[in-house]
Order: sequence, then structure tokens, then C-alpha cells
Amino acid sequence: MYYICKDCMFQFSKKTHYERCQTCSSPRLLRHPELHDLYIAHIDCDAFYASVEKRDNPRLKNRPVIVGGGKRGVVAACCYISRIKGIHSAMPMYKALKACPDAIVISPNMNKYIQVGQEVKNLMHETTPLIESLSIDEAFLDLSGTQKLHNGSPAKTLLKLIRRIETEIGITASVGLSYNKFLAKTASDIDKPRGFSIIGREEALDFLSLRPVGSIWGVGQSMQRQLEKDGLNTINQLREVPEHNLTKKYGKIGKRLFYFARGEDTRIVQPNNKLKSISKETTFINCIKILEQLQQRLWPLCEIISKKLKGKELAAGTITIKLKTISFKTITRSRTLQQPTQLAEIIYQEAKLLLIPEVDGRSYRLIGVGVRQLSEPKEADQTDLLDDKISKISEIEGVMETVRKKFGYPSIKKGRTLLKY
Repeated sequence: MYYICKDCMFQFSKKTHYERCQTCSSPRLLRHPELHDLYIAHIDCDAFYASVEKRDNPRLKNRPVIVGGGKRGVVAACCYISRIKGIHSAMPMYKALKACPDAIVISPNMNKYIQVGQEVKNLMHETTPLIESLSIDEAFLDLSGTQKLHNGSPAKTLLKLIRRIETEIGITASVGLSYNKFLAKTASDIDKPRGFSIIGREEALDFLSLRPVGSIWGVGQSMQRQLEKDGLNTINQLREVPEHNLTKKYGKIGKRLFYFARGEDTRIVQPNNKLKSISKETTFINCIKILEQLQQRLWPLCEIISKKLKGKELAAGTITIKLKTISFKTITRSRTLQQPTQLAEIIYQEAKLLLIPEVDGRSYRLIGVGVRQLSEPKEADQTDLLDDKISKISEIEGVMETVRKKFGYPSIKKGRTLLKY
């Protein structure tokens, strides 16, 4: 058995079982027979949004904290004290406050979270260039070949990394270490917060056997219900079904289920530095079912998307709208453009075409707009010789940007934002 002390980093190996470090007597020992042979990791910051808020306000340290959007919104994140009360992300805020009336509710500050998340990613990049980001606070890392660079095994290097995250950034993170991505992500959820869990080759099948099918990465609630309806409750039961049967019944995910159930995952850690999409949404204080009111909320989101596209020197080829009903059903609709765009007005007009058919008496609690199929802007918003509409839109938006830079955002707005209902 191989050991590393999480506190003093002392390494040793013994056939007997040790509960404390032989050097500093710390009980925080990382132990595993394959400790120095595994190099695929998944790092996930603990209760990220709430942890950042507690870091910035020490008075919140021992208080239940919820990050979310008011009484009509939903929980974006919550601390572990709140989770004891049964609160979880995506829970309606009124239910969360009913479960934990003394919770401190904080409005999300995405700019701050993005900045902190980037600080975490910067530390990761100092560890290895092979980083596949999953969100602003989690990523896969491939540490193969880094032993000489960091003078230690990937496990020891990861311990140093999460210590730096904690001491230099002020938040904590949990680590899963294994021989593939699926098991690394599975491991990172085992012992949060401040966890470091390992799944080796020798134990993988036994570890997975009795776990529920819902614990497999990519199996959502509806898929889990379908599997359980078909008598497949545990991963061990999945192994009894031939690959072609799973693929025939469940499509592409059936093949993934077959291999994941056996602890097999051939996907490599793929660095994804290229931005794939941009989106923005807003949750209403009171539900809305009137088209004009929905359009009024839609326009500012399109301006934000346009600003981000221009700032990142990108153009969008596909527009998507997102709506959430009063019963929390999510609706998405997409439209591919004839040519890419950066312009807020074009994004708005296309999004409006997607919105109109969905305004049929249903009440909505959220609206969002997103863009994807991002490309360089050189082919964007080409002017037609027979129609100079795009040229006029571009000129108007350019003038508005100039005015706002000089006098601030509220100094100039389109008339549609001034409508009152």
C-alpha cells in the first residue's frame, strides 16, 4: 500500500494499514495500491458560487448560504450547510426558503465567479497543458508524463494543486483520480468537500457493481427512470445485457452504458480552449404570458450577447431561445442563419421569430437567448447591394456603442425597452 500525507506531503509504503502520517501524525492520509500509477483526474470546486461568497464575506462562514434569483427564481448554488436542510441547485427558491428560512440569499455575481474560475484554471495550466474544461469550476486533467516536471507522481502533484487553490484563491476543491475520465469524475463526487478519492483498475468492477444506474455520467433523471422501468437498477445489472441490445434499445447512450458499466472509457482529455457558445437568460419576478412583455425582456439579452460576440471577435451562425414554463418545463427552439452575425438587432429579430409561436397562453418564468456555431467575423453581416438594411443596423449599433462608452449604458436605449405594461 502506498501513502501520501495530505498535510506534509510525506510519502511512504507499508504492507500494514496506517491511520496516521509517520512524520506529522496527521490522519489525512491518501492511500491506495495504485496511488502512483493513475494520472487522469477530475477536479471540481466545492459549492463554488457559495464558497466564493463566503470567502469574500467571513461573516457568512457558518451560515447557510444560497446563491440564486429571488423568491420567484431558482437556487443556482448553495453551501454544504444549506444542503443538510435538503436544498439543492435548480430547486425553486420558495421551496428552498421554506426548508431553510434562516438562509442568506445572495444574487449571483457571474463576473466575479468567472474571474475566480479563471484563476483556478490558471493554476491547473501551470500543472499540465492537458485540461478539458467542463464548466467555470471543474475540469479533467491528464497528468501523464509530468512526474519529472513536478518531481512526484500525479497524485502528489494534485495534492499540491488543490492546496494552492485553497491557500492562494481561498476556496476548496475535490479530486477524483483514476485511469479514465468516467471513473475520475465518479471518484470526485465520493467525498466532498475537500475530498480526494481514487478508483484503481483492480477495484473498478467491484466498486461499480452495486451503484445505481443514475450514478453513471450522462444518465439523467428521465433516462434513469427508463432504465429502472426496464428492470435495470444497478450497474451490475447493466453488465448482463449484451451491447447490441443496449444500443438497439437506447441508441448511442446504450453503447456508452455497456462500456462504462465495465469501467471502460477510451475518451482522451481533450483541451477545449475554443468557445463553443454564448448565452444569457433572466428569471422573472412574476410569470409572463404576454408577447410584448416577453419581447421587452428578450431585447437586453440580445444586446449582451452581441457585446460579447464583438468583444471576443466572433460571429454566430445559430440563434437559440430558451423558455421555462410556470411548471418548470424547459422549451428550446433554434434557427440557423443564412450568414453569421454580431448584431443585436439581427439576433433579436431571429429570436423573436422563434418566440412568437410559443406564446400561446402559457405563462413563462424565464427567457433566455443563446448563440452557437461561432466563427470569425469576416463573413458576418455582409451587406446586400439591393438591401442596405444590415449596413444601417450596423451603423446605428456603432453609434449607440460610442455614446455608451462616453456617457454610460443608460444614456441611449431603443424605444422597445421603454414600453410599460
